[in-house]
Amino acid sequence: MQVPATEERTYRFGTLAIHAGQEPDPTTGAIMTPIYQTSTYVQEGPGIHKGHEYSRVTNPTRTALEGNLAALEGAAHAVTFASGVAAIDALCKSLRPGDHVIAVNDLYGGTFRLFKQVFEPFGLQFTFLDMRQLDDVAAAIRPETKLLWLETPTNPLLRIVDIAALSDLAHAHGIDVAVDNTFASPYLQQPLALGADLVMHSTTKYIGGHSDVIGGVVCTNDDAWTEKLRFQIKCTGASPAPMDCFLTLRGTKTLHLRMERHCENARRLAAFLDAHPKVGRVCYPGLPSDPGYAIAQRQMRDFGGMISFTLADDRIEKANQVMTSTKVFALAESLGGVESLIEHPATMTHASIPAEKRYKAGLEDSLIRLSVGVEDVDDLIEDLDRALATV
Repeated sequence: MQVPATEERTYRFGTLAIHAGQEPDPTTGAIMTPIYQTSTYVQEGPGIHKGHEYSRVTNPTRTALEGNLAALEGAAHAVTFASGVAAIDALCKSLRPGDHVIAVNDLYGGTFRLFKQVFEPFGLQFTFLDMRQLDDVAAAIRPETKLLWLETPTNPLLRIVDIAALSDLAHAHGIDVAVDNTFASPYLQQPLALGADLVMHSTTKYIGGHSDVIGGVVCTNDDAWTEKLRFQIKCTGASPAPMDCFLTLRGTKTLHLRMERHCENARRLAAFLDAHPKVGRVCYPGLPSDPGYAIAQRQMRDFGGMISFTLADDRIEKANQVMTSTKVFALAESLGGVESLIEHPATMTHASIPAEKRYKAGLEDSLIRLSVGVEDVDDLIEDLDRALATV
């Protein structure tokens, strides 16, 4: 089935995931977009070409992926990158020295490192705060504030911030809003529909879904932002390879199916952990007791596949014992793949954040983060139960 580009918005998510941005190969009829493994393209005359000049700038496989991801986020444009961090890098390079960014204080460690250690020395200014408190965000706005940087759910505490309310606040001051939507995926949450200006993903995670490809994307309806981002791709070259785009397209075709299973398994695991006597607190927006539950119900389709928790005996050595005792959950960084992962944010994904800043944000040394895969959920529960029995 071919979905004409002009009709993409009329189809539902599962159909878009499989068909949007793609057409059968015109020369062979191949239903999968070919891997256009080429660096350059023959021109009919100087400057006269069929839409592609050089693969650092554009590539047909990448174009298909960008059309697909734009449709999934309900966006007019998608610009893909070699990694999620490269996408954030391009956004920051579109700002100028002296510009101010307000960012959520519970965020991915790689984002914090990029903001503080790369761009702050070049003159960008950053304020990190709890964006659940709208009054605090309003008080932090300055004349030079250009961007709000949101994560929701946040990484790793799974906090929920109100995208619509923050977008209204930002736009009243002429400020753009960017949302890292990696934890939710476009299947669970579409920030542009809630008022955001830019949506970023590490496509390495749920969109790719198989732990075999690195990538990033920014989706937007803003033509000016799109031009800035494509300029960065052309100038700095953080473009994804054709094979990476092909693998990511392969991933999007099952995104809706995988996310349903991720969410189903996570709900069961969160309930199990919440009732376990050896568990302290559970961070999961799908628990009715979670502070973000009401907002998550309003702005998300479901609650996602990520869970964080602490132990009742809240010592790091006990947490290490649990993390090294699982058999199905693999001790590894990253998230969003079909396999379940367990990790220690303080020494792994968030090690670049100074301890005092982590503690202030509520990220204890003993916090454990789970990326719940699509295995049989009873095996996952039994695996964690055995690991918890060791402490």
